[in-house]
Amino acid sequence: MSTFSKIKALKGSLSSSELKLAKFALDSSNAIRELSSQELANVVGVSQSSVVKFAQKLGYKGYPAFKLGIIDALNTAPSGGTLHGKITITDSFSQMSDKLLSSKMAVLSETQKLNDEKAFLAAVDILKSAKRILICGLGGSALVGKDFSYKLQKLGMLAIEEPDAHAQLAFAATLSDNDLVFAISESGSTKEIVNVVSQAKKNQSKVISITRYGSNPISDLADVKLFSVADEESARLSSILARTAQEFIIDILFIAITQSSRQGRQTLEKTNAVVSEFRRMS
Repeated sequence: MSTFSKIKALKGSLSSSELKLAKFALDSSNAIRELSSQELANVVGVSQSSVVKFAQKLGYKGYPAFKLGIIDALNTAPSGGTLHGKITITDSFSQMSDKLLSSKMAVLSETQKLNDEKAFLAAVDILKSAKRILICGLGGSALVGKDFSYKLQKLGMLAIEEPDAHAQLAFAATLSDNDLVFAISESGSTKEIVNVVSQAKKNQSKVISITRYGSNPISDLADVKLFSVADEESARLSSILARTAQEFIIDILFIAITQSSRQGRQTLEKTNAVVSEFRRMS
């Protein structure tokens, strides 16, 4: 998981001192190669303890590990720049579509970097073994959840997506340790989804979450934590990019399940054949 990806994903939850360090790490990352923790603190204008806490917030044991993460990220960064631009009312159609495409590509790339293969494989195992799957989300996340439920149903899996928060909570109350809640929340703190996840944990049900990166009420309760990125400041694009990242994750899970399950592939072929036959008859 790229250090730069972690910093970008956590920017919204950083203190003023941490934001200074984040900006320096992103804008002047090469300089960190030669700086000690005290020297970095002096350059940025924060305390040495702030540097150490910043490194730990990113998941590193200390500053030396953080520095190695920066060096590794620099060595593996792709050549060439990525266009980042906000869509404005004065943009031409070509400019608008180019900016949207670039934003979506950046979000997909960052989302891929944020998630480890082990987390995906663990999620696949839990999904395949679950007796019942409750997929919950609100707003745009509910649309992503509905798409995922359709995909899993075509594999013969009992996946239910219920957009009503009260119905989600009521269904969660019936779950057991053989069942699963798949929670989707860009913020990771949607009150209704936190309630559903909390109820599921009381029933010893497994929980898989898709949230923004970092500690939040939903991912903190999850058995498997998956992360999506939508770091576009424009409110006009935020929900679009959040869904783009979330859809990317569920598509990876769907394909991974299909690859690893012969029965799932057979069921998928059957469901596709039935739909194709119906279309020919119409």
